Amino acid sequence: MGVMLECSSGLLFIVFLLLFILLLFVVLIRKNGTAALIWNEIIREKITNFIMNQSKEQRILNFVLQNAVRGDPSSVLDTIDKYCSQKEWAMNVGNEKGLILDKTVEEVNPSVALELGTYCGYSAVRIARLLKAGARLLTVEFNPEFAAVAKQMIEFAGVQDKVELLEGPSEEIIPQLKKKYEVDTLDFVFLDHWKERYTPDTILLLECNLLRKGSVLLADNIIFPGAPEFLKYVRNNPRFQCTNYPSHLEYMKVEDSMEKAVFLG
Repeated sequence: MGVMLECSSGLLFIVFLLLFILLLFVVLIRKNGTAALIWNEIIREKITNFIMNQSKEQRILNFVLQNAVRGDPSSVLDTIDKYCSQKEWAMNVGNEKGLILDKTVEEVNPSVALELGTYCGYSAVRIARLLKAGARLLTVEFNPEFAAVAKQMIEFAGVQDKVELLEGPSEEIIPQLKKKYEVDTLDFVFLDHWKERYTPDTILLLECNLLRKGSVLLADNIIFPGAPEFLKYVRNNPRFQCTNYPSHLEYMKVEDSMEKAVFLG
């Protein structure tokens, strides 16, 4: 009897310990960006992909096709936000930082805009819905699977006439913008791709004479995952005037921010 009680007590202790570790991990996920990304992007996503034999991006698209209103960009955005906040985290700009993006686009009122990092098409739809008649957005995506999902998302939202999706690496597409895509200069650039590409692609935009006086760059994920080299470059460059917008990592309470850099010519 005593042995059974000891075994039961030991088992109970192990159960409570595992529950405590799980609770601690949940708290870390909500507060710590690295822990959250490890859980969402590596552990949870890989397991779900294996079980469902489908990518997370395809699941997001399917949820939109089944629940959003075709031809209504706001409905598409709200549906993506609902999925990513309630079901699976994804690296869209999100609803909180999306308001900063909206405000910047409305202030600039661009005729020609460039997005680096299309992913599922969330921010492309967000930008395109605010563009004036005759304006256009060129959005660049390196990953062909993401590009395929984004193309369907953009078409479902009804903004395909304003958006041109360019598939390939940014360092190859940027030098082609003038001749191949008939871009004179860019009024607005949204950087939301690989963070280590922020600085070299900004330099490339300058070298290719794609920025004019007053062109606005808006960079996401400045704190997390972080873009320290980009911050150092634009903030110490007298040709840029910078403004920082504190916020949070998409769909989380993790601290993040966006950086606006206005090209002074």
